[in-house]
Amino acid sequence: MDRQQEYVLRAIEERDIRFIRLWFTDVLGILKSVAVAPAELESAFAEGIGFDGSAIEGLARVYEADMLAKPDPSTFQVLPWRGDQRGTARIFCDILTPDGEPAAADPRNVLKRALSEAADAGFTFYTHPEVEFYLFHTPESETGPLVPIDTAGYFDHVARGTGHDFRRATITLLESMGISVEYSHHEAGPGQNEIDLRYADALSTADNIMTFRTVVKEVALEQGIMATFMPKPLAGHPGSGMHTHLSLFEGDTNAFHEPGAQYELSPVARAFIAGLLRHSAEITAVTNQYVNSYKRLWGGGEAPSYVCWGHNNRSALIRVPMYKPGKGQSARVEYRGIDSSTNPYLAFAVLLAAGLKGVREGYELPDEAEDNVWDLSDAERRALGIAPLPGNLEQAITVMESSELVAETLGESVFEYFLRNKRQEWAEYRAQVTPYEVSRFLRAL
Repeated sequence: MDRQQEYVLRAIEERDIRFIRLWFTDVLGILKSVAVAPAELESAFAEGIGFDGSAIEGLARVYEADMLAKPDPSTFQVLPWRGDQRGTARIFCDILTPDGEPAAADPRNVLKRALSEAADAGFTFYTHPEVEFYLFHTPESETGPLVPIDTAGYFDHVARGTGHDFRRATITLLESMGISVEYSHHEAGPGQNEIDLRYADALSTADNIMTFRTVVKEVALEQGIMATFMPKPLAGHPGSGMHTHLSLFEGDTNAFHEPGAQYELSPVARAFIAGLLRHSAEITAVTNQYVNSYKRLWGGGEAPSYVCWGHNNRSALIRVPMYKPGKGQSARVEYRGIDSSTNPYLAFAVLLAAGLKGVREGYELPDEAEDNVWDLSDAERRALGIAPLPGNLEQAITVMESSELVAETLGESVFEYFLRNKRQEWAEYRAQVTPYEVSRFLRAL
């Protein structure tokens, strides 16, 4: 037994932990949980906990259903919202096959494989997400109107506002679990908020995002309101993105920084951005995985719709933040397409793979977009070589299914399941008769 496992077992005894929730996600990024008693944890560390993988979305086919959830002791944390007794903790798991091999369809393993390839090239991948979400009064029914908790806007200070209390309670819980928060504020939409998690390695960040979503939902329940990470819950108001800052490090040195270069960007950073741009359409189905995601991308509200980059250009898909003298370690790029509903393990894996392919193959970075891309005409964008992102989920999966990069990064089982699931989602969505159609055509036709 290693030291981390010993520490966890000792902490459970000292803190009188009665339940340990073992967490993992399905292919779509929906959190799964199984609780074990403290007496079972030592065995779980050694052998894993068996479960029916075929019952989890995309994890295993019926004829290979037996799977093992093996807890990662480095992710142990007490769940602070479980009451004063502090009797419940959580540990993230890696999913294994019965012979102890990492399961190909485990999203956490998909990201670990991508990070291993980066490590082989000498890089560590760091990410910093800005997570947006909406808060609504709890609807009386599934079809009831959505009423935001306030009518405030970007950076508004609302005296005694619910959003203030909500963000404070959420951040207090997150930081009690060792998840550092950098900023929090009201966003542009009514009832919309943003909380930014501090930079961390990509695997820790993905785990933190899953914990973050759970904490937000728990605090909302406690306060009698509803939180949602739906990309576009309100027509006419901004969607919820998850702008993510990315950087590569070589040891303790930021590989994206080069003093004296344009915007202080190194050749590695420029090639990484070029890789993200060239493969952005292929990875969009992963970073924006629901039919509703495209209502955000193409619904205004500063969401990126076109494939371009710019220095401090907030209409671009990729933004290079303004360089601060003396802070070369903070050199980074911001990918603005990803939304808050994504599976962070898969999204970070494909973002890393796209960028690294640009670095490996020496992609040349195209000219930056200096104009507001939304204000240009289609002809002007074509003349500048600025292509659109996929316009809906069907277009996104059509591009993705011919992508070698995404297939190799996700692995055959995740790739095939993801496409199959998304085709079904599109077919179901296309068959719906919406309230818009009824109000527009029922009496007129």
